[in-house]
Amino acid sequence: MPPARPGSAAPAPADTRPMTRRESEIGRFVADRYGIRGTLALHRAAIGADLLRAPANVALSPVFLLLRFVAMMLRLCGARGAASWLDRRQIFLTTDVARRIESDLTELLTRLDSQGIAPRAPAPLIQSAIRSYAETRNAVSEITTSIIVLLSGFLIFYQATPGVLSLATPIAEMRAHSHAVADFALGSWAGGMWYSVFPTQFSTLELVLTGIVLSVFAALITTFAGIVADPVQVWSGIHKRRLLRLMARLDRQQDASGLGREHVLARLGDLGDLASSIWRAMR
Repeated sequence: MPPARPGSAAPAPADTRPMTRRESEIGRFVADRYGIRGTLALHRAAIGADLLRAPANVALSPVFLLLRFVAMMLRLCGARGAASWLDRRQIFLTTDVARRIESDLTELLTRLDSQGIAPRAPAPLIQSAIRSYAETRNAVSEITTSIIVLLSGFLIFYQATPGVLSLATPIAEMRAHSHAVADFALGSWAGGMWYSVFPTQFSTLELVLTGIVLSVFAALITTFAGIVADPVQVWSGIHKRRLLRLMARLDRQQDASGLGREHVLARLGDLGDLASSIWRAMR
């Protein structure tokens, strides 16, 4: 650095306060790991067995939420031992993407520790926090999928479809109508006119099969939803704030128990989907 000119103020030294240095390190980590290039590299790990694990984890999400809710109730009733035991149960299958995320976070904490700015927390607590972070990211992927399904319903059918259940009905109707028009004895033009007056009917089996196919597609979208969600969360600062909250909990040596808002939002989409489907069935 060149010397200051006579009569001019010396440049202020860089701020070396521990919290500022920690935030800077987290900011660099987030940009590297969850920017466009980082998230593409991360999701290469999803090509393989994760294509089977991801649908299973989506199906296990309600079980996870139920157990966390029961643990929260037990904690409020004073049964902290039973609540902690439930919190430690691993419900989700560990995906290769989750392993990569946990490895990256462990590496980040090791780097912070080498600089003397890492949280001072027991190793089991740190591992629990890292696992909870990976599970939260999965919930964000589910929320992203719900948003994609909702937008698809608005753009294609001009109606709210908060989930696969509510999207299956209009798609089954569209398929039944398309097949009936194509198979009409007097031709497709006459079939289109006929079935615009007399709507087609689809069987329960067709609806179930449509729902199964959509569920498979939704699980695949969830597997790779982070490619879209990660850069958005980097841009909005969500990733950084989530990691700073994780560090703050570890500073307080506080376990990551309870229901994360991301998990609740993901399940609210499922409840909205179920309510929408019941409403259409009753109409």
